[in-house]
Amino acid sequence: QVQLVESGGGLVQAGGSLRLSCAASGSIFSVNDMAWYRQAPGKQRELVASITTGGSTDYADSEKGRFTISRDNAKNTVYLQMNSLNPEDTAVYYCYAYLTYYRGTNQRISRGHWGQGIEVTVSS
Repeated sequence: QVQLVESGGGLVQAGGSLRLSCAASGSIFSVNDMAWYRQAPGKQRELVASITTGGSTDYADSEKGRFTISRDNAKNTVYLQMNSLNPEDTAVYYCYAYLTYYRGTNQRISRGHWGQGIEVTVSS
């Protein structure tokens, strides 16, 4: 009933920028916290940045000052602006959203959802 679709990934040279987008769609009642995670080859998935409904943000230390997370609540969309990219940022980036959605006519379910992931490759 709910989908998170990421876009904006690709190949970029070191020092370059990319902007990721993630749109939630389906029978959504409300979207709460949203976040971006990433998983590099051979490593565990890690939090990159998160944002609350009210716009409060949090970042992993290595991304502070380079990445900016934002959201458009009217569009149920979260963005990640990534600047000064380096090869260590190469990973699959995943969108996450904790949201409430309708199941049937009378039931609401609240749980986290993941996007399918999008590749970001930074060449040196």
